[in-house]
Amino acid sequence: MKLKKNNLWKKAIQIIPGGNMLYSKRAEAFLPDYWPTYFTKTKGCYVWSKDGNKYTDMIFAVGTNVLGYNNPILEKDIINSVKKGNMSTLNCYEEIQLTEELLKIDKWAGMVKYARTGAEANSIAIRIAKSFQKKKPNVAACGYHGWHDWYLSSNLSNRNNLNYHLTKNVKTAGVNTKLKNTTFLFRYNDIDRLTYLLKNKKIGIIKMEVERNIKPDLKFLKKVRKLSNKYNAVLIFDECTSGFRETLGGIFHKYKVFPDLVTYGKAIGNGHAITAVVGKKKFLRSAEDTFVSSTFWSERIGFVAALSTIKIMRKKKIFSQIKKIGKDIKSRWLKYAKKNNIEIEVFGKDSIPQFKFKDSNQIYKTYFTQQMLKKNFLASNIVYVSVVHKSEILDKYFKHLDQIFNEISKKDLNKIKSLIKGDIAHTEINRLN
Repeated sequence: MKLKKNNLWKKAIQIIPGGNMLYSKRAEAFLPDYWPTYFTKTKGCYVWSKDGNKYTDMIFAVGTNVLGYNNPILEKDIINSVKKGNMSTLNCYEEIQLTEELLKIDKWAGMVKYARTGAEANSIAIRIAKSFQKKKPNVAACGYHGWHDWYLSSNLSNRNNLNYHLTKNVKTAGVNTKLKNTTFLFRYNDIDRLTYLLKNKKIGIIKMEVERNIKPDLKFLKKVRKLSNKYNAVLIFDECTSGFRETLGGIFHKYKVFPDLVTYGKAIGNGHAITAVVGKKKFLRSAEDTFVSSTFWSERIGFVAALSTIKIMRKKKIFSQIKKIGKDIKSRWLKYAKKNNIEIEVFGKDSIPQFKFKDSNQIYKTYFTQQMLKKNFLASNIVYVSVVHKSEILDKYFKHLDQIFNEISKKDLNKIKSLIKGDIAHTEINRLN
């Protein structure tokens, strides 16, 4: 396939700040001048672009669609609900049904609050925790938690603070400067830093991802829980990415270390907008001491989507499938790298495997994306595994990958760089853990 220059994206960045609504879907993250960027329809593992090409998707919408695009059972449930009406003066009863389902999954919890995005859910959790912790409102945070002021304010005291949690030189224009020195960061497995913060910075809230790229040290997780109890800090797990990918509910269930609050998103609605804050009743009750409300948190589609997704996940037992596919992808990456004498590092959870070229990663990654695009694959160095990544799709993917690795092995860096059409992909978001 011949690549076409993406003039529509160039138009978008002139009339939409940043070009779109999600940082991770910018063309610059993949192949800046030639990434197709816009779609017209999806089905299963396939995406049809605005220019009429059909692609096999290995990236998969940053982890939202674990059941595949347009899952027929799920979409039937959603269409039936929409026909009955999506919004009204009254509330939809599916809100209660979903709450009951989530409390069956998280038996340690007692209440649930809903939103439609991960950043919203995380900010709701912080607001609830702060309303509970009136004398110790400061936050110790680890990992990536969205765009809201409470999180970005960690860069007000030093613009490099978020380098290892989000990306380098995160700008903070418009962030309330009075929030300076209210959110402090600690790195994964650094229990000494967390202990120091709890002792010296009036920390009443600990916020962290349980697992992203690195399998957690169980001792570290247990120490975090122990410290939160010792210092009466509210422990919040951000499972917007990791939840409902390897377990029903949060990945913390695998490690049997339980939070006070947890946020879920992405996979819980299989591509439909729904997020949740699940937690102990004594903390969620604090939501009644503040104002947390939004019109479209009450729309029906999100609740129906989550109920249907959870039902399918239970029936199809998808988690063992996803982990098996992810392990296969990891082993085959290593196999073809070794075959072609290329050095790569493979890491990440089985449900979100990743690889990195050990030398000049951005150049090789951009070339890899470009060459896979020519073969009608949307591919980068990460796969958000879905149950629709069947063996025949993986076989085609690795056939092309083998050829591209072979091309890379036979050309020097300057030659590879000269073969890239347009600019090199921008550095991706850092994921601390």
